[in-house]
Amino acid sequence: MFRSLKNIDSAYQQTKTLALLFMLLCFSVAAYAIYAARQTATEAQGRIYVLDQGNLLAAVSHNVKDNRPVEAKDHVKRFHELFFTLDPDSKAIEYNVRQSLFLADGSVQRAYENMKESSYYNNLIQANISQDIRIDSVALQTAAYPYYARCFAQQRIIRASTVTTRRLVSECYLRDVSRSANNPHGFLMERWRVVENIDLRTERR
Repeated sequence: MFRSLKNIDSAYQQTKTLALLFMLLCFSVAAYAIYAARQTATEAQGRIYVLDQGNLLAAVSHNVKDNRPVEAKDHVKRFHELFFTLDPDSKAIEYNVRQSLFLADGSVQRAYENMKESSYYNNLIQANISQDIRIDSVALQTAAYPYYARCFAQQRIIRASTVTTRRLVSECYLRDVSRSANNPHGFLMERWRVVENIDLRTERR
């Protein structure tokens, strides 16, 4: 009789141990399933799908702040391309300058008015001179806010018989503003000024 009770007690202990191990295994599987589901949901929130002519394309979203230095450099580049790309057409000049003024503060407006008063644009139109610019690089310092930027570029002044190449260096500070159709990067250039603008060479066409 005692042996039978001992066997029953031993079997009960074994069953209890197996039940505890099974519960622990179930808990582990459930915890892993919850973790995996949350990871999948997090990844899904950062991914969108675009249908392009029947093809499903995946696009991954990123933190906007991670891309700000790139946007800041492109903002400076875009401003200089608008402000310094000029053709002998008053409407084209007005359009480019107006678009560039959305990207900067009053310092650019003053520079534009000074150039206008000195008949710079009228001289371009009357002499059929075109002007374009190539941005070599934009140096950006993000350690302090507003961000300091310096642009290094080359201008070409294209006349009927010659092409003059100039080195242009300018500097400014960048402040965050709201994004808009006219200012997609959400920056405003402040205290912009030309540091250097000298002729490098003149070539005959």
